[in-house]
Amino acid sequence: MATISLFWHRRDLRFEDNVGLAAALQAEHPVVPLFIFDPEILDKLENRQDARVTFIYDEVERLRQEAKAAGGSFLVRYGHPVQVMQQLLKELDVAAVYTNHDYEQYAATREAAVKKLLDQHSVAFHTFKDQVIFEKDELLTKGGLPYKIYGPYKRSWLARLTEQDYQASPSASHLEKLAAVKAGHHPTLQELGFERSQEPFPDRKLTQHTLEHYAATRDLPARDSTSRLGLHLRFGTVSIRKLVQRALAAHSDIWLSELIWRDFFMQLLWHFPHTATQSYDPKLRDIRWRNNEAEFQAWCAGRTGFPLIDAGMRQLNATGFMHNRVRMAAASFLIKNLLIDWRWGEAYFAEKLLDYEMASNVGNWQWVAGTGADSQPWFRVFSPDAQLAKFDKQHAYVKQWVPEFGTARYPAPIVEPAASRDRALAAYRASRERHS
Repeated sequence: MATISLFWHRRDLRFEDNVGLAAALQAEHPVVPLFIFDPEILDKLENRQDARVTFIYDEVERLRQEAKAAGGSFLVRYGHPVQVMQQLLKELDVAAVYTNHDYEQYAATREAAVKKLLDQHSVAFHTFKDQVIFEKDELLTKGGLPYKIYGPYKRSWLARLTEQDYQASPSASHLEKLAAVKAGHHPTLQELGFERSQEPFPDRKLTQHTLEHYAATRDLPARDSTSRLGLHLRFGTVSIRKLVQRALAAHSDIWLSELIWRDFFMQLLWHFPHTATQSYDPKLRDIRWRNNEAEFQAWCAGRTGFPLIDAGMRQLNATGFMHNRVRMAAASFLIKNLLIDWRWGEAYFAEKLLDYEMASNVGNWQWVAGTGADSQPWFRVFSPDAQLAKFDKQHAYVKQWVPEFGTARYPAPIVEPAASRDRALAAYRASRERHS
């Protein structure tokens, strides 16, 4: 039996420009790529036709075929990672396991468990930065602390950036080092407990037109002029380095800023993992939320009587996507007008969004709520009517998703904006006073 290395794919479903894979392929031993469908993650998904599982399954199949074309194998397993690794150590002569960093708490926990197992078998474990430009402690303040405010972080990010930081890794140039082994059973979607979703997925191509017009049109939901690359960034079917290259080449500063926000939220979650479930600002951890279940269900269904909010929620429910400007308006309405805990909304987005990414989702919800490390002022409230007038003045987006808008069939508003705003500000003030 030939000695091999394993490359464990997680949030990097591509062979091209893959840092950890490049390192494995340029090391001593031939490489066998591996993907593990983890029941700890899959069992938490309530929708048996979850489109994200179909997307992952198809991307893994694409890699399996690419590995086969290159003369190698691609292993696909279903099970808890430690148990899967334990079995593979029995089946194969494994010298090392390579993978790329993941910054979410569960990923770190299972990674530590896998490393412990590999250490017991004297198998080397190598991890690499791949899904961000700067990570963890790479950007710190002069005092050696993590950045908590985006503006200074962005300036530091841009000042630190060199061509080497976004240079593509040569992984695709070394696929001849992929090893052919007995692949074993390839689980079907049904064996994973899921059915195929018919949801269409956005293209991974970034057009020059999008980059050139992004700053002018990105806030207009009817134009649908955002990149739609969130899904591909989430699962690593595109490289962050390639996207930074494109943004710099096109001088698309606003779009580049969105990529920097992503790095910012990643490092915030890594430094402050408790913010996944708790407000960063301790003064706002004791807000007395109303958490009215009927109003929450109206928000989820897009039946609030506020057309921009309803259009966004219906788009989300139908497609797994919501325009970013509308996400902010919908989040503000839930938190500030309905006085419902931001974690309820974050969890609903986690269930529905194809591009759900914990760091960005938590970061943006806490930004809107005013509870985050860097957030809008807690006393700022988006007016749903003003947002509609400013960003969908002709109601083109609303009419697309709320066809009964303007008729007797459209529901009356479930809250009065000014009164609900005052109610929210009073609850926020009370929490701050209790803390002080």
